[in-house]
Amino acid sequence: MLGLASNSIFTPSSENQPMPLDSQLRDDIIASVEQGFDEQIAFTQTLIRFPSTRGAEHTIQDFVFRALADRGYAMDRFEMDRQAIENHPGGSPWLSEHSTAPIVVGIHRPREEKGRSLILQAHVDVVPTGPVEMWSRAPFDPVTEGDWLYGRGGADMKVGHAANIFAMDALRRIGLQPAASVYVQSVVEEESTGNGALMTHLRGYKADAVLIPEPEDEKLVRANVGVLWFQVEVCGHPVHVREMGAGANAIDAAYRVIAELRRLEADWNERKKGRPNFENEAHPINLNVGKIEGGDWASSVPCWCRLDCRIAIYPNTSAKEAAREIQERVAAFAQSDTYFSNNPPQVTFNGFYTEGYELSPGSDAEAVLAEAHRSATGSPLKSFMTAGYLDARVYALYDKIPALCYGPISQNIHGFDERASISSVKRITAAMALFIAEWCGVEPV
Repeated sequence: MLGLASNSIFTPSSENQPMPLDSQLRDDIIASVEQGFDEQIAFTQTLIRFPSTRGAEHTIQDFVFRALADRGYAMDRFEMDRQAIENHPGGSPWLSEHSTAPIVVGIHRPREEKGRSLILQAHVDVVPTGPVEMWSRAPFDPVTEGDWLYGRGGADMKVGHAANIFAMDALRRIGLQPAASVYVQSVVEEESTGNGALMTHLRGYKADAVLIPEPEDEKLVRANVGVLWFQVEVCGHPVHVREMGAGANAIDAAYRVIAELRRLEADWNERKKGRPNFENEAHPINLNVGKIEGGDWASSVPCWCRLDCRIAIYPNTSAKEAAREIQERVAAFAQSDTYFSNNPPQVTFNGFYTEGYELSPGSDAEAVLAEAHRSATGSPLKSFMTAGYLDARVYALYDKIPALCYGPISQNIHGFDERASISSVKRITAAMALFIAEWCGVEPV
């Protein structure tokens, strides 16, 4: 056990706002993270070895459950409530592809609730690998080379998942634990609907702040877009290719729909003006045509084509409002098109149906994280807007608590050879441990 001065354990104030950490305790916490870091990387590699794509997260959730239970947490493991999710304004559509894996929560309860409570959240679901031959290393065989840890889902976000657990371990290693309730949450459906995080809210878990260590290049997310997933189905008229002039090619027609969606994307990007967190970004609203399939036979004019799309929306724009605009835009375009006027494309929303959020500056939670970051890295904490989905929206919008999304440096998330910086993971884990200690207060184990 590392040395701990007798006056290092501080006493929270009467308003549950602990006094700042003294320098000796900060040094002890950082040294404790260092002491456990080899074990942390090995634990992270174990997480990466689980190929936990959507719907295949049951075994990794069992592993996480045992890891938290072995550490003495009170445990809760529960299924998602489809009806409750569908009835909530922040719920995304539940289709056949939706994961049935459970949500896992490890609960730390102090001897006496003196500090401020905290949620530490991470997701275990990862995106598909794509063609394995395009990886230079097997995607679920984690390796370290230099400062990088490789593997699908390692950066997004199994290094952060492990950091949640090992930041808490670092305190215990020096004989301390948080003097407030801490909920270590492991969720699914982060990469497709956000319903896993929403389910923890519906289950009743709530705290004074949430920290989510997504790979954010050692920065704090100041603003986050909402996201919509939707499909566009186009019908054609099949004929033999020798008579193709008499038919209607659904795949060719789908490209006209894509062009209209690109015009919608451009219009939405123009709306960044007057939005402080977005107006200086070159392209805050991104439309991605992520999948296209159609037709049945190379010598038949295709009679169907389906597009799978994703688009971002600004905070304070409801998913319902944005969805309606997409439908109306496609419908108006169809009326102006000779073929589509009699065969309008069909738009269906099939995944993310979520709003964005903005983190107001000036919260105590941000101030505590900024100091923890400075102590761990030697640099001031920077913030930025990210154009992707984050589970932080659940806590910002529906719990209305400070939602801190902050994590390590990474490269190629959702791409080939995804990797996380090992030295950055260590710095972030130290910052997290310091944040927990100051935000929650500490007491002897």
